[in-house]
Order: sequence, then structure tokens, then C-alpha cells
Amino acid sequence: MGDFDTYTGSLRVPMPANPDIVDIIRYATLAANGHNAQPWQFRVGESTIDILPDLSRTTPVVDPDNHHLCVSLGCAAENLLIAASASGRPGQLETDAGGERVRYSFSRAEARPHPLLTAIPRRQSTRAEYDGRSVPAADIESLRQSAETPGVRLVLLTDRARINQVRDLVVAGNDAQMADAAFMAELKRWLRFNPRSAMVSGDGLFSAASGNPVLPEFLGDLAFDTFFTASAENDKYARQIDSSAGIAIFLAEREDKAHWIAVGRACQRFALAATASGLKHAFINQPVEIARLRPELAALIGERGMRPDIVMRFGYGPTLPFSPRRPVNTVLV
Repeated sequence: MGDFDTYTGSLRVPMPANPDIVDIIRYATLAANGHNAQPWQFRVGESTIDILPDLSRTTPVVDPDNHHLCVSLGCAAENLLIAASASGRPGQLETDAGGERVRYSFSRAEARPHPLLTAIPRRQSTRAEYDGRSVPAADIESLRQSAETPGVRLVLLTDRARINQVRDLVVAGNDAQMADAAFMAELKRWLRFNPRSAMVSGDGLFSAASGNPVLPEFLGDLAFDTFFTASAENDKYARQIDSSAGIAIFLAEREDKAHWIAVGRACQRFALAATASGLKHAFINQPVEIARLRPELAALIGERGMRPDIVMRFGYGPTLPFSPRRPVNTVLV
């Protein structure tokens, strides 16, 4: 069913000593993104790199207002900034007023190390049970500082009572999504049940990256229809959250594309800082994807009246197989 280790290994090699623009964009594409749809394109100028939305890769059921798409662009932009700065191309990111483009404008200088560069190819959304250990207070504070971004708020939960309340919202959201036939059909379109299908598409949710068995395509479809139930998924999410050290919730101060992109930058830095500290993370976004649950989540974390944007759990856990990525030449325009 394909040699997936060889494929992903070729994508996640360290940055070479003299990286070119293709190497930098490769690192940008290793960013977190919804359904691993990789909804981005890159346009290279003489001293600019634009990150543009790829509207052919939207997920309209789970993300009807392209909120997750914008967050994904922000995640890629942060990786781009880190990789370019470390390569001797320091610069600034700027999002246009409508949030339709993120531009990185750079100059040339000596290459300088960046503390988060080596975390980029090692970061993954680790959808597994963690070991339940607490994270030291100093590391929690470092994570908080790593995500500081104008226009973005971060709430970190480490007390079990509030973590349990978020867990209950995740389960409620999962129930609602799995009762929605359109959601289930969209999710199934992005599932990749074995290395070969993951390598062919270069995208999607590879089953082994979620700790699920690798299956031939026809068996994967059958297993999904037969065994992928709300009850089983709810139990899995509850165990995973119970095993986590904490939960991070990101909120934009305004509901617009530019601020959602800023949330992506903040959560990507948080994820990279967690990776550099030996922590794993995973997204549990059901309470922000189901609109009726957002006010309850906002009230729970003391941000009544705001829209929560991203929910991540974190803790100490295993390394799983990595998700696929499309070749760089397919994302250049």
C-alpha cells in the first residue's frame, strides 16, 4: 500500500545550508491546516512572497465562512517568516485590508539561527492519548509568550474542572457533526486510508497519522461506514482530553479575515514552541465549528461576547506518522 515513510521523510528533511525560495516555501507548507486540505498558493516576486487562498480546496460544510482557511494561511505565513528569516531573508508580513493575501517582503542579509526553525519539520497534530503529566509553570509561561500577537487573545486552561467542561463541549460538538450527513460526506472525501492514497493525493487526513489502522481503500470506506460512530469517537476524544496537560483557546479581537490570519500565526508559533519543548498538541475545534456552542465556550473562559477561533490540547505524548504534503511546484502560481 505504499512506502509512506520514504515519502514523508523527503518532505521533512532539515533546511539545507544554503536554502533557496523553494526550500522556504516547502517549510511554509508544513504548517497546520484544516483537514490537511492545504488551501494555499504562493506567488514569488523579486523581493516578495505572496500567500494566497486556494478556493478550490475549501471545506464548505465544516468551514462555511472560510474561517479555518484564513487560520491556515496564517499558520503557513508564520512558518514562512521563520524559515525566510533563518535563511538570510529577513522581512515583514503584511495582510491586505480584506484578508485576501498575505505578503512577505524581504531583503538579503546574513543567515541567522531561529529558535523555532528546527521545530517546523517535527511539528504534527498528534491525535493520540498523552501521558497525563503536567507541564511546568515556566514552560506554560513560555508557551503563552510565544503566542503573543496583536489582535489575538490566548486563554490557557490547566485546571481539570474547566478542562472537563471543554471536553463536554467537544463531545457535544462531535455529536452534532456526526449527525450531519453533509459533514460526514465531506470528512470522508478527505480521508486517506493507506500510504498509497496519501502519496497520490499529497493531502488529506492519513489514517495512520491519527493512530488508526492502515487499510486498502475499499476496506477503509467500509470500516468508516460501519465503525466510525459518534459513541466511539466521543469516547476517544474524552480519553484524549483527559490525558492532556492543558488546553489552549485562541480568540481574535475582531471577526474578520485579517484577524483570523493573525490567529493562525499565533497558534502556529504556540505549536512550534510546544514542539521545541518536547510537547505534542492536537486540534479539538468542534466547539468553534458548531456555532451554537461558541457562546458557551466563550463564557466558560471569561470571554463572553467573543467568538473563539481555535482550540488545541497539549501534553506529553507519542510521535505518530506525519501527514502528507503536496510538492512545492503544485502550490506555486
